[in-house]
Amino acid sequence: MSRKRSQLSREKIAVAALAIADAEGFQAVSMRRVAQELNAGTMSLYYYVKTKDDLVAVMDDALMGEVLLPSLPKGWKRAITEIATRTHLLYLRHPWALVSMLSAPPGLNAMRHMEQCLEALAETSMSEEEKLTLLALVDDFVFGHALREAADDTTIDIEFATAQMGTGAFPRLAKAFGRGRKCARSDRFEVGLGLLLKGARP
Repeated sequence: MSRKRSQLSREKIAVAALAIADAEGFQAVSMRRVAQELNAGTMSLYYYVKTKDDLVAVMDDALMGEVLLPSLPKGWKRAITEIATRTHLLYLRHPWALVSMLSAPPGLNAMRHMEQCLEALAETSMSEEEKLTLLALVDDFVFGHALREAADDTTIDIEFATAQMGTGAFPRLAKAFGRGRKCARSDRFEVGLGLLLKGARP
């Protein structure tokens, strides 16, 4: 084995690929581009990742590693809140992953993440089906909120909206977004997640 190859690992390859995706977009990630980032030969990478799909898999596994909590806090709502918040922050750091990682097969860290989520709900009286349903709802909320934040180029024209509400044609919108009230709250994620979990049966 060459000295350069011995300095490589799946973890280092994943870190390099994530850095490329963050800086240049997921479409820039390729075996050749990752090899350039690591100052290694492209063929050296194939010893660790066999295909582009394998490369995506190690990237996803690294991302899921960022989601894992070192330890679970006490109380299932607090635990799920921390897991969801950590996941939300992951997507804010790597917005390209919202879509690009959808086809990635689940790796060990994804399984550890799911195990941790189920462990957080172990103290509840929910059935296994109810636990999985709640976790799916939380995932949908986290994903949807991050997707909306990633689409920050579709901002609302506040002056236009305010003028239209002033015509009286949109009374319910005017009530919901009354004078001086912001159309978006900075704590919307926390408030929304809290409302979602509040309705869950312990």
